[in-house]
Amino acid sequence: MAEKKNLTVFASLDAEEEGLFSGRYKSSGVSTENIPLIRELRPLFSEYGIPLTLFCSYPVFKDRRALETILWAREECGAEIGAHLHHWATPPFEDARNENVEPERTHKLPPPLLAEKLRILLESGFEATGERLTSFRMGRWDLKSSLFTLLAENGILTDCSVAPLRIRPDGPDHFLAPADPYWVSLPGGKKILEIPVTQIPLFKRLPGLWRKLCSAPEMIDRYHFFGALSCNPLWHSSMVMKLAARALAARGGKVLSFFWHSSELMPGGSPKIRTRNDARELLRKIFKFCGWLKDNFNIMGATAREIRESGPEFPGSFISGDTDWR
Repeated sequence: MAEKKNLTVFASLDAEEEGLFSGRYKSSGVSTENIPLIRELRPLFSEYGIPLTLFCSYPVFKDRRALETILWAREECGAEIGAHLHHWATPPFEDARNENVEPERTHKLPPPLLAEKLRILLESGFEATGERLTSFRMGRWDLKSSLFTLLAENGILTDCSVAPLRIRPDGPDHFLAPADPYWVSLPGGKKILEIPVTQIPLFKRLPGLWRKLCSAPEMIDRYHFFGALSCNPLWHSSMVMKLAARALAARGGKVLSFFWHSSELMPGGSPKIRTRNDARELLRKIFKFCGWLKDNFNIMGATAREIRESGPEFPGSFISGDTDWR
């Protein structure tokens, strides 16, 4: 029997308000009724030793019942609490309207306004949890490389906003980003550890070829639907998730990163989770996958902070542009 390979497992959850799958969002008066359902994820830690990293949006920090669950996850299940910027639902707001709107791309906000929203999010996180938040994920994966400096200036040490093999029209281009963690070096000697979500190509050379053949971002992004292997339980089947884990380990990957949204634990919270049975099936799928990982690898569950503190050996990448992944 072949010796099991070592694999660090990073499970993260975007802990956020409901109503986020239509593309048009409200700025206030949103519900966080899904957050208490995070308690159903306790077996991740108690049975498989995998603590969650909870990236929390501003409405979560401001809701008492939601916050009780977040703090429970930290105290009872070893979770790390991080920050998740939904700029459309984080003050200050440019006007008093509360319409369903399609949010502006993050990098197009006036820099002072974006900086103030990030400051308020992190301050609300500190007030709610009693600790400075050092791990971060941008809402909608909408992080252009030019924003890393802003994160560093606000004390962020670990970012988890990169989705390899994806490119958004008028948004970030993460298509050729590495799938394993790497250090982002910034002016002034600062650096941030990037932990991308695990998305790797079925064939290693195909993404580069696809990139050369396609010019429109919409066409480049289509690669994700036929040539990417991912461990996301809402995007792919259990078979593809297992294949992604095996391929990652075979190619020398050290960290398997998978995520989903807290609202996907709630019936009606997303287009794919319409009934209570759908939600139960998602939980079963996640737990079975973690059991399979435990049977086939020497796994070590870790939060974003724990990966950063153990990861000086990760490679460095200075990113001067969104397509400059060296």
